[in-house]
Formats: sequence, C-alpha cells, structure tokens
Amino acid sequence: MLKRKDVFECVIDHVDYPNKGRFRTEEGQKLTVKNTLPGQRIKCRIFKKHQDRVEGRFFELVEKSPLETREKACDIFPLCGGCLTQTMPYDDQLALKSDMVKRLLADVMDEDTIFDGIMRSPLEFEYRNKMEFSFGDEIQDGPLTLGLHRRNTTYTVLNADSCKLVHTDVRKVLSATLKYCREKNLPKYDKKNHTGFLRFLLVRRSQTTGELLVYLVTSSQMDHDFSDWAEALRNLDLEGAYAGIFHALDDSMGDALKIDRATALFGQDFFYEELLGLKFKVTAFSFFQTNTPGAEVLYDVVRKYVSGKAPILYDLYSGTGTIGQVLSPVAEKVYGIELIPEAVRAARENAALNGIENCEFIAGDVLEKLAEIPEKPDYIVLDPPREGINPKALAQIIEYGVGEMVYISCKASSFKRDMAVLREHGFRVKRWCLVDLFPQTMHVETVCLLTHS
Repeated sequence: MLKRKDVFECVIDHVDYPNKGRFRTEEGQKLTVKNTLPGQRIKCRIFKKHQDRVEGRFFELVEKSPLETREKACDIFPLCGGCLTQTMPYDDQLALKSDMVKRLLADVMDEDTIFDGIMRSPLEFEYRNKMEFSFGDEIQDGPLTLGLHRRNTTYTVLNADSCKLVHTDVRKVLSATLKYCREKNLPKYDKKNHTGFLRFLLVRRSQTTGELLVYLVTSSQMDHDFSDWAEALRNLDLEGAYAGIFHALDDSMGDALKIDRATALFGQDFFYEELLGLKFKVTAFSFFQTNTPGAEVLYDVVRKYVSGKAPILYDLYSGTGTIGQVLSPVAEKVYGIELIPEAVRAARENAALNGIENCEFIAGDVLEKLAEIPEKPDYIVLDPPREGINPKALAQIIEYGVGEMVYISCKASSFKRDMAVLREHGFRVKRWCLVDLFPQTMHVETVCLLTHS
C-alpha cells in the first residue's frame, strides 16, 4: 500500500473535473494526481494519505499520452502549468472537457435533458486580452525574469516571452520591459522579505482595436523615472497601438496585484471593446471576459436560451453589466446586482454609452439587495463567482418561483452543488452546453437553461 513520501509510477486512467488524474493500484488504493492527462505515464510522490486513497504530486513525465500528438507551442511548457493540454489537438481538448463535465453533472441531469455540445473558442491561441506577469528569477539570485510562476512553486518565475495565449504585441512589450529592467539593473521585489522594487507587468489588449494598456507595477521602495521605458515601448514595431502606458505603485504585502496609485507616462487609462454590437469602456482593472471573441459565443448562447420576452429580468452577479445589456432588448426592465462598486459604475457608464435606458445596476451583495428591488422578476440570469451562490441567497431566488432561469458557471462543481438544491424545489435542466473560453487549459464555462415544473 502506498504511503506518504513514496515515489510511484503509473499510467493515468482518466481525468475527473477539473484536473484530477485517477489511477487505482492493484491493492485497490485510489490515487489522484492533479495536472495530468489520460494515458500519460508519470512519476509522482505521495504527499497525502486517506483511508482508501492517496494523493500524489506529479514530478516527472515518463511517457506522453497517446492524445498528445502535436508539438508544444511555447518554450516553458509544461513547466508553468498554465496550458496543460496544448500538446493535444483542439478537438481532443474539447472532447476531454465535455467528457469531464458530463460525468460530473450526470446526477443533476434528467434523461430528457438536451446537451447542446461544447462551443469552440473562435481563437485557439492568442485569445487572452489580459495577462499579469510577475518579476522574479528562475534560480535563486539568478538573472531577472519576467513571466509566469513555475508549477507547484511559490517563488520561481519563468520568462514568458514565448507564451502563445497572448498576442504577439503583448510578448514584444514583455521582452522590451525585461530588457530595459535588466539594463537598468533594477531589483526584483522579494515577496518573502517584502523588500525590493519590480513586482508586476500588466498588459491588456483590445481585440476590437488592437490598443494596449500597459502597467509596470513596482513598490515605492525606490524612485525611478520610467519615461525612457515608455519611450522604448512606443518605438516597438507593433500591429496595434497604445491606449496608455503607466507606472503604478503596489505596497501591499500579498502577492495579488493591488494598485495604490498610478502615473501616466503616455495616453489614457481605458480603451473600447465591442461585443455583439455593443460598446464597452474597459480599463486595465475592469472585470471583462479575458477571451473577447469567446465571450461573444457565450453571450450569444445566453441570448438564445432566454427565448421570448422577459418583462422584469434580474441579472444577478452582473459584473460590468454585459449580460444585462445584451438581454435588454427582450426585457422591459433589467435589474443587475453586483458586489464590486467599480464594476457597477462601469456597467452604468457602458449602458449610457450604448444608449440603453432600461437597465438599472445596483451595488451590493445579492443576499442583501434583492429585497430592495421594487418589482419581482419574470426571469433570472445567474452568473455567480467560482464558489457559487450563497445558500441564503439561493433560497431567496427560489422563492420568486420564476418559470425559467439561466445559470452560467465557471466552476461546474459549484453549479452541481447549487443545482442539487434547485432540484429539490422543482427546477430541472432543460438544456445546457459548454463554452470553451480557455483553450489549452482544463477550464470551461457551463451554461444551463433551468425550468420550474
């Protein structure tokens, strides 16, 4: 029987949602190794033991999966762990995701539930319109790096100048920034000791216009004039242009990007993006789907699922109000509720930009704000965060007794938990589909049309 610290070699039998490779030993022990693919022969080290199962941490690929029939697209695959499936043809990636989610959700579906398949992303590569890169080093006290964290590490950063999830213009900005910072001998920020200077590079790109927003984020522990960095970026040969270039300060203790203040070195702090004929003002920190053409596929599915008229429509967990605005033509009134005030301000501004007058966006927690809406809903659209819906809020939503709802989930296991409760109160999944917003990864969006019997 396997025990902690054992090294074990096996062939992954199958993968359960979202990325749990499974194997059963001859003794009947169940082994789970994350970030693996079906058919891969791997070595793992056991780090956790339960009664009849163990968990291993992948550390060596002995033999590729038969599904891995194409060459890797970037230099740091598979070390960064971000693009687990990039050596699989795209059709096989879609089939793998579909199989995982269908098996996961089988218990909350009915025999007559219609599965509309998995919708492809229009772009397989270079689809991400936003990326946050970290400064660091690949070996301790080694040369400065700028890119993505190595899988299963806290401090190791790999250069990501060959990352194919972002547009070539983004890669050029990354390379030029690293070159500049090395030439100026600027020190990285040490997040263990909270000392140093260079922290992050944030780049956002408009799919519509090709414009870039660039933020070089440092601590305030040094003074440096980045004007010549901005000039170097402006001299790059790019397909697009810059909306704005900024130097920003972040003195937070955590490793998540949190801007204290920013100084404009060029341009403005926003650009415009278009989705399904609507225009949206996007800042570097706006909540906006990271795959713009994929988001159009997602919102078009939602628009088709909301058939007919919905006089009073609730758009819950509404973000920047994109879904509510897309659905505004079929409603007399749309009420959107979103926790983050900045997102609500953006939703209001974008609705005005698009000349939409029947959308009202409310800042606050869904649980607290539902009671403040004067009109009861005829239709509800749910797009909650990854953890799903607060049980008390879900109970309030159920009490409205609407005939149909659309539930959009970025974490199918959270939807499964919520759907189990909804089924107890007469809701069923009439039809559903998957939308792939994240090619080369295991992530996928689930969209379900629910009816009340």
